[in-house]
Parts: sequence; C-alpha cells; structure tokens
Amino acid sequence: MVQPPVLGGPEHTDYYLLNELLTDDQQALRQRVREFMDQEVIPVINPYWERAEFPHELVPKLAELGIAGFQIPGHGSPGMSNVTAGVVIMELARGDLSMSTFMGVHSALAMMSIDLLGSEEQKQRFLPQMARLEKIGAFGLTEPAHGTDVVKLETTAHRDGDSYVLNGHKRWIGNATFADYVIIWARGDDGHVGGYIVEKGTTGFDPEFIGGKTALRCVQNAQISLKDVRVPAENRLTECHTFRDTEKVLLASRFCVAWESVGAAIAGYETALAYAKQRKQFGVPLASFQLIQYRLARMLADVTDMVCMNYRLSQLMDEGKMSMPRVALAKMHYTERARAILADARDMLGGNGILLDYHVARHLCDIEAIDTYEGTDTVQALIVGRDITGYNAFVPMAPNGRH
Repeated sequence: MVQPPVLGGPEHTDYYLLNELLTDDQQALRQRVREFMDQEVIPVINPYWERAEFPHELVPKLAELGIAGFQIPGHGSPGMSNVTAGVVIMELARGDLSMSTFMGVHSALAMMSIDLLGSEEQKQRFLPQMARLEKIGAFGLTEPAHGTDVVKLETTAHRDGDSYVLNGHKRWIGNATFADYVIIWARGDDGHVGGYIVEKGTTGFDPEFIGGKTALRCVQNAQISLKDVRVPAENRLTECHTFRDTEKVLLASRFCVAWESVGAAIAGYETALAYAKQRKQFGVPLASFQLIQYRLARMLADVTDMVCMNYRLSQLMDEGKMSMPRVALAKMHYTERARAILADARDMLGGNGILLDYHVARHLCDIEAIDTYEGTDTVQALIVGRDITGYNAFVPMAPNGRH
C-alpha cells in the first residue's frame, strides 16, 4: 500500500534552474510560502473542501506571511515585483487553489481596485487593514446575465444627495458571503461604469451562498442582490470613470490567475512523480515503465514551458511593457496545459487518483473553475487574435453585417 506521497521540492520541477535567477530574498519568500502551504494548509484542507467550507482559522496564520496586496506599494502591502508576486501566487496555488483564489480575490481584485482607482484618502482608509487581513475584500463585477460580456452590466448607481443608491444583481462573487468590503461595479447616471465600496452589513445588500459546486468548493461564491443599497459618496472609487478603468484591475488579476495555473500543474506533476516512484506493479515501480517515464517527461516539458513563459511575462510587466493580449496568451495557454497535466496525473494514480488524500483530485476539480474565471480559454484566444490580426471577432456578425 502506498501512503499519500509528500509533494516534492523545487528540485523536481526546476529543470532549467530558474530558481537561480531569483534573489536570495525571493527564494526565501518562496520557501516560506511553500512551507506554510505544506505544513498548515495541505494537512487540513480536504475536509473543508468536502464540506464546502472556508477555513477561516487559517487567515491569521496567512496574515503572518505579510503577502496580502502582492504588488501594491505602501499602505501595509509588500510592494512586490511582478516576478516575486508570481512566484508567491504559484506556491499558494501549488498547495491549494481555493486558498490562492481567496488571496487573489482579496489582493489582486479588491485591494488592487482601491490602489489603482481610489483616492489617497480611500487607500489610507481601507488598505492597511486589508493588508493585515483584518478586513477581507471581494470584487463584484459578474452578473447573472453578463459574464463574458460584462461590459454590458445592468447594476445601477443613482446619485441621491451625499450617497449613491445601488440596485441590481451580481453572481459568482468570491469571498462575498463574509467580506468586509465588496467592490460593486455599477452603471451611473452618466451611463459609465464606476466602482463602489459596499461595507459589510449595509442595508439591502444580500449575498446568498452558491452551493453545489464541483470546483473551488472552499471559496464562498455568492449571488448578491442589491436593493436600494445606499453607499456614501466617499466610497465611490474616485479615479474610475469608465469600464476601461476596470480593465486595469482585470489585467492584474488575470496575471495572478496565469500563475495559479502554473502552481496547480506543478502540484500534479510532483505528485505523479512521487507516486510513480513509490507504487509497484508487477513487482517493479511504476516509474520504471517506459510509458510512465514518457508521460512524466511530457509533464515536465509543459511545466518548464509554463514557468519560463510566465517568468518572462512577469519581467515585461516589471518593465512597464504590460498588455492585456500578452497576459491573455499566458492565461489561455497555462490553464489548458494545467488541465491536461492534472488529468494525466489522476490517471497515473489509478483508483487512488480520485481520493482527496492524494490531492490531485481536488486540484483537477478546481482547475475547471480557474479555466473559466477571469475569461475563458476562448475569450483569451479572441483577445490575442484581435491583437495579432487587427479584427475583432468577439461579436458574431450576420451575413447582412448586423449583430
């Protein structure tokens, strides 16, 4: 009988020695996050996943890592480079995609919205407590009828004296059932989209837990009903004027999701490798069979490709050469390869592959949500396609030229 294998270290995946390109501080932080996930999260996360509960008791321990806010400079956040943030996100996801999603929603969506689009007063008022994870954030953009075409969102914000009154619905909003601050994106009286910080307990704000998920079961997604929700005028993000401002946040969060896929792929490969070395069939280790070695080599090639590509993307972002198509290409490619690697790993583990004890099954289920949120595979492809061809293929056109 093979006991659930311990996930391996970077030496199993870093075939091209990319870790040597990191500074000593970056390597130390990466190791600290990996140890936290291995020692604090992985041993306890499966029962929470099975019960579809969020492990709130892990949040104070997570806060001690000092990583909330990722690239945000000041206001209590670490101001990481994009390379550093990518490595941190990768290690969070390697351990568990629900926890990395929790941190991504909180840091790359909610906190980043305030940092990129808020006033200095708003940053000082909200970000320090969020950086300490004393207050949790969420990001309310997607609506029941608007996912890919969220630019057409229907939630409204009407100015009434010194407040805005919000009405509408949001769906699939992570962290929303317990978040202290939810950034709600709504269309104002001028027809443009703005961001509004709705604080926990506000009258008319009703987040309803979405149950029955087969992916990211620990993440507490909600459908939010907003009925005459009154938000103080000072809670409107002052530097958000149109939906294009919202896209600045989406670029940062999409970058985060790309690194999540890399972490999940690494988890699948490392587990498959460890299992193949331990498990014996016909009297010899699985790892000694040609077919197994071929599959492991293909996994390693994909993982190496993903890490190299994302490392370069992170460098470009640090150099200010960011663009949505470049990030979209990474998100498109990585989630597809991560799904393939995890499916292969599950198959290599045989019957044990469907057991939560071996962790691959949890990752395999969770990667389905990662593939969808922040834009599906096809949406990312169309973003890239538009950039390289000059043609916008998002909206199908009838033969007569009408939509």
